[in-house]
Amino acid sequence: MISESEIWETLQNVKDPEIPLISVVDMGIITGVNVSEDNFVNIKMTPTFAGCPAVNYMKEDIIDKVSLLPVSGVEVEVSYDVQWNTNMITDKGREMLKESKFALPQKHNGLIQIEMLENVECPFCRSKDTALKSSFGPTQCRAIHYCNNCLQSFEQFKPV
Repeated sequence: MISESEIWETLQNVKDPEIPLISVVDMGIITGVNVSEDNFVNIKMTPTFAGCPAVNYMKEDIIDKVSLLPVSGVEVEVSYDVQWNTNMITDKGREMLKESKFALPQKHNGLIQIEMLENVECPFCRSKDTALKSSFGPTQCRAIHYCNNCLQSFEQFKPV
Protein backbone atom coordinates (compact mmCIF):
# COMPACT_ATOMS: atom_id res chain seq x y z
CA MET A 1 0.00 0.00 0.00
CA ILE A 2 1.21 3.50 -0.86
CA SER A 3 1.66 5.90 2.06
CA GLU A 4 0.37 9.42 2.35
CA SER A 5 3.95 10.63 2.87
CA GLU A 6 4.95 9.10 -0.49
CA ILE A 7 2.17 11.10 -2.13
CA TRP A 8 3.33 14.33 -0.45
CA GLU A 9 6.90 13.60 -1.58
CA THR A 10 5.73 13.08 -5.17
CA LEU A 11 3.73 16.32 -5.04
CA GLN A 12 7.00 18.17 -4.35
CA ASN A 13 7.77 17.45 -8.04
CA VAL A 14 4.66 19.30 -9.22
CA LYS A 15 5.74 22.89 -9.77
CA ASP A 16 3.67 26.05 -9.88
CA PRO A 17 3.54 26.84 -13.62
CA GLU A 18 3.99 30.57 -13.00
CA ILE A 19 6.91 30.18 -10.56
CA PRO A 20 8.67 26.94 -11.63
CA LEU A 21 11.08 26.74 -8.67
CA ILE A 22 8.29 26.29 -6.13
CA SER A 23 6.16 23.17 -5.70
CA VAL A 24 2.41 23.17 -5.21
CA VAL A 25 3.11 21.77 -1.72
CA ASP A 26 5.43 24.63 -0.74
CA MET A 27 3.02 27.13 -2.26
CA GLY A 28 0.41 25.81 0.19
CA ILE A 29 -1.99 24.88 -2.60
CA ILE A 30 -2.35 21.22 -1.53
CA THR A 31 -4.72 21.19 1.44
CA GLY A 32 -5.36 17.48 1.80
CA VAL A 33 -4.22 14.02 0.75
CA ASN A 34 -6.19 10.85 1.41
CA VAL A 35 -5.22 7.31 0.40
CA SER A 36 -7.99 4.70 0.59
CA GLU A 37 -7.47 1.02 1.44
CA ASP A 38 -7.53 0.15 -2.28
CA ASN A 39 -4.78 2.75 -3.01
CA PHE A 40 -7.10 5.30 -4.57
CA VAL A 41 -5.67 8.79 -3.95
CA ASN A 42 -7.81 11.86 -3.37
CA ILE A 43 -5.98 15.18 -3.34
CA LYS A 44 -7.56 18.47 -2.31
CA MET A 45 -6.19 21.57 -3.94
CA THR A 46 -7.04 25.17 -3.12
CA PRO A 47 -5.85 27.61 -5.80
CA THR A 48 -4.36 30.95 -4.82
CA PHE A 49 -7.27 32.71 -6.54
CA ALA A 50 -10.70 31.45 -7.61
CA GLY A 51 -10.03 32.43 -11.22
CA CYS A 52 -6.49 31.00 -11.37
CA PRO A 53 -5.83 30.12 -15.03
CA ALA A 54 -3.33 27.38 -14.07
CA VAL A 55 -5.80 25.17 -12.13
CA ASN A 56 -6.38 22.63 -14.90
CA TYR A 57 -2.69 22.48 -15.77
CA MET A 58 -1.79 21.79 -12.11
CA LYS A 59 -4.54 19.17 -11.78
CA GLU A 60 -3.26 17.32 -14.87
CA ASP A 61 0.35 17.52 -13.67
CA ILE A 62 -0.65 16.16 -10.25
CA ILE A 63 -2.59 13.28 -11.82
CA ASP A 64 0.29 12.48 -14.23
CA LYS A 65 2.93 12.38 -11.50
CA VAL A 66 0.91 10.54 -8.82
CA SER A 67 -0.33 8.00 -11.41
CA LEU A 68 3.26 6.84 -11.84
CA LEU A 69 3.06 5.43 -8.31
CA PRO A 70 1.40 2.07 -7.54
CA VAL A 71 -2.07 3.58 -7.05
CA SER A 72 -5.46 2.41 -8.30
CA GLY A 73 -6.46 5.93 -9.34
CA VAL A 74 -6.08 9.62 -8.61
CA GLU A 75 -8.67 12.33 -8.17
CA VAL A 76 -7.83 15.99 -7.69
CA GLU A 77 -10.60 17.99 -6.09
CA VAL A 78 -10.51 21.77 -6.30
CA SER A 79 -11.83 22.88 -2.95
CA TYR A 80 -12.43 26.23 -1.35
CA ASP A 81 -13.22 24.74 2.09
CA VAL A 82 -9.87 26.14 3.19
CA GLN A 83 -9.31 29.68 1.93
CA TRP A 84 -5.76 29.99 0.62
CA ASN A 85 -3.58 32.80 1.95
CA THR A 86 0.09 33.69 1.71
CA ASN A 87 0.75 32.48 5.26
CA MET A 88 0.30 28.96 3.84
CA ILE A 89 3.51 29.27 1.81
CA THR A 90 6.13 27.12 3.54
CA ASP A 91 9.53 28.45 4.62
CA LYS A 92 11.07 26.51 1.72
CA GLY A 93 8.51 28.11 -0.59
CA ARG A 94 9.42 31.56 0.68
CA GLU A 95 13.08 30.80 -0.06
CA MET A 96 12.12 29.71 -3.59
CA LEU A 97 10.18 32.95 -4.08
CA LYS A 98 13.27 34.90 -2.99
CA GLU A 99 15.44 32.87 -5.35
CA SER A 100 12.96 33.70 -8.13
CA LYS A 101 13.52 37.40 -7.31
CA PHE A 102 10.10 38.10 -5.85
CA ALA A 103 9.65 40.37 -2.87
CA LEU A 104 8.04 38.26 -0.18
CA PRO A 105 4.56 38.78 1.18
CA GLN A 106 4.54 39.81 4.82
CA LYS A 107 3.06 37.33 7.28
CA HIS A 108 -0.23 38.59 8.68
CA ASN A 109 -3.01 37.82 11.12
CA GLY A 110 -5.76 38.07 8.51
CA LEU A 111 -5.71 41.84 8.32
CA ILE A 112 -4.04 43.10 5.12
CA GLN A 113 -3.08 46.76 5.12
CA ILE A 114 -1.75 48.96 2.30
CA GLU A 115 1.57 49.32 4.13
CA MET A 116 2.18 45.64 3.37
CA LEU A 117 2.28 46.56 -0.31
CA GLU A 118 4.21 49.79 0.11
CA ASN A 119 7.02 48.86 2.51
CA VAL A 120 8.80 46.16 0.53
CA GLU A 121 12.42 45.05 0.43
CA CYS A 122 14.09 44.82 -2.99
CA PRO A 123 14.87 41.15 -3.78
CA PHE A 124 17.97 42.23 -5.72
CA CYS A 125 19.83 44.55 -3.33
CA ARG A 126 17.74 44.27 -0.12
CA SER A 127 17.14 48.02 0.01
CA LYS A 128 13.93 49.26 1.59
CA ASP A 129 14.06 52.39 -0.59
CA THR A 130 11.43 51.05 -2.97
CA ALA A 131 8.25 52.39 -4.50
CA LEU A 132 5.00 50.64 -5.37
CA LYS A 133 4.38 51.36 -9.06
CA SER A 134 1.26 49.26 -9.55
CA SER A 135 -0.71 47.05 -7.20
CA PHE A 136 -1.72 45.10 -10.31
CA GLY A 137 1.02 42.94 -11.81
CA PRO A 138 0.95 40.32 -14.56
CA THR A 139 -1.26 38.12 -12.37
CA GLN A 140 -3.71 38.90 -9.56
CA CYS A 141 -1.23 37.78 -6.91
CA ARG A 142 1.58 40.18 -7.87
CA ALA A 143 2.37 43.89 -7.58
CA ILE A 144 5.03 45.89 -9.42
CA HIS A 145 7.69 47.85 -7.52
CA TYR A 146 10.79 49.88 -8.33
CA CYS A 147 13.97 50.05 -6.29
CA ASN A 148 15.43 53.55 -5.97
CA ASN A 149 18.77 52.08 -4.87
CA CYS A 150 19.65 49.55 -7.60
CA LEU A 151 17.17 50.98 -10.15
CA GLN A 152 15.61 47.57 -10.71
CA SER A 153 11.91 46.93 -11.15
CA PHE A 154 10.59 43.81 -9.45
CA GLU A 155 7.44 41.94 -8.52
CA GLN A 156 6.08 41.36 -5.08
CA PHE A 157 4.00 38.33 -4.29
CA LYS A 158 1.15 40.21 -2.61
CA PRO A 159 -0.02 39.26 0.89
CA VAL A 160 -3.46 37.74 0.73
